[in-house]
Amino acid sequence: KRGRCRVLWLIGFDTSNKREQTTDGNKRFIHFCSLPKVSRTMFSTRILLNSASRHGVSKIHPRKRNIIATARARSASAVASSDDKSKEQAETTANSGSILNAQLQNREIVTPVPITSKKGGELPVTFADISRAQVAIRGGVKRTITEKSHFLSDIIGANIFLKPEFRQFTGSFKERGARNAIMQLMRDHGSSLKGVIAASAGNHALALAYHGRELGVPVTVVMPTIAPLAKVDKCRKFGARIMLEGAHILDAKEFAETLVAEEGLQYVNGYDDPPIVAGAGTIGIELIEDVPCVDAVVVPVGGAGLIAGVACAVKTLKPDVKVYGVEPEFCQSYTAALKAGKPVPAPTTPTLADGLAVPVVGSHAFEVARYYVDECVTASEKEIALAVLRLLENEKMVVEGGGASGLAALLPGGKLDRPDLKGKNIVVPMCGGNIDTTVLGRVLERGLSADDRLCHFVATVSDRPGGIAKLTEILSEQGASIKDIYHERAWLYTNVDQVHVKIVVELHGTEHAKRLKKALLDKGYPLQWNIQQD
Repeated sequence: KRGRCRVLWLIGFDTSNKREQTTDGNKRFIHFCSLPKVSRTMFSTRILLNSASRHGVSKIHPRKRNIIATARARSASAVASSDDKSKEQAETTANSGSILNAQLQNREIVTPVPITSKKGGELPVTFADISRAQVAIRGGVKRTITEKSHFLSDIIGANIFLKPEFRQFTGSFKERGARNAIMQLMRDHGSSLKGVIAASAGNHALALAYHGRELGVPVTVVMPTIAPLAKVDKCRKFGARIMLEGAHILDAKEFAETLVAEEGLQYVNGYDDPPIVAGAGTIGIELIEDVPCVDAVVVPVGGAGLIAGVACAVKTLKPDVKVYGVEPEFCQSYTAALKAGKPVPAPTTPTLADGLAVPVVGSHAFEVARYYVDECVTASEKEIALAVLRLLENEKMVVEGGGASGLAALLPGGKLDRPDLKGKNIVVPMCGGNIDTTVLGRVLERGLSADDRLCHFVATVSDRPGGIAKLTEILSEQGASIKDIYHERAWLYTNVDQVHVKIVVELHGTEHAKRLKKALLDKGYPLQWNIQQD
């Protein structure tokens, strides 16, 4: 009982009020007990600082004195940080510590200092929101386990840990935010909640439809006419009302907003609403629990909701961890927002990472992300295709392009393939696995091509009997398997007795491709080769 009162006093309750202790106090104490071990340790350290301030260090148990010394040393050294961003956070921490010590000496209620954004206001999502979301959605979404990938670790030269969010029931991390948002609306509106609505062609629509059914809340999803039929059918099976409107997602959103006013529905943005961001942030708490020794987290970036929540949680629990964002080269909306200082439209081209193709990042998500995220890089289409291939071959994971973008930047040749990350413990969320079978086939072929295991070349051979046979004999000697072959006569304007042969061959990799090319050139065959490096 004594320890319980200390906890309640520490987190802001007037423990002299017996009624509060037995009502709201119970709820707050239960919430404290449900926090991750890392968070409870932080609170326990503050309790020790409280006792030291009131009674002196000499009254503290000898085994606990080193904890007080370490905490005070960290507070003193934080202000001396040379990095501007770290200095800003350190000053906030030091100020909080000074206020805490002064209040402890006077036995006043501890009031936490709010974290402010670069605009001067309080951030729209805090760690407290994420902690509440974790308690709210527990039991409603799958608690995925972060595990080390030995194959990818060898390829990248670092300890790579994968968090398989694609194993959620609807195939993506979006379930966390969707469930938290619906539950928040249920608490706020009660029986007056008529339903929720969203404009989405993908994972958010599936997550909202499923959890709306589970929680008994009507869901309306407005999808553009280009939405994949498989996802449309799945949403219908979950009991959602589906409406196909507009040529793209912006048209669908405009139509959805008209229904908000007409039918009294609550609109749920899939990447910018604070409850959505807080729900996504629960991934950060879980990965810290699974990998306490983490050095860096690499997160895909689309509308910035996922990276905002994860970065907030990770940086709160372990400020020294680096958080990197990765967005596709064909849609650099977060990078454009950083340059402009606010969310702005970015040029968008169809990409393999279609789930990340958000032209404008969310304003709430952007404020949180730019406060916590250390750096954002891009991934090319080739790198994304190769990442999907590596996951399928080495980990037996089917992950969509957007979900594999974080890994794409870490693979050899990627933007994060650099010395400062070698040997580090890196966590990469695999945030989605909803990829159409036909798209998967195209992505895998592009990955094989990027890996030089599918090569396409054009050779000029004699148009006499045996001309192609001699060419295929060389291919056989070099161990190349012909996947496709086509000979062309009409568009060759040199010799009438020659013909172009277009061939696609399956090889073992770059070295095998170089050997085959050299063998053909040595035999005197003119070639047009697709290998970019000689």
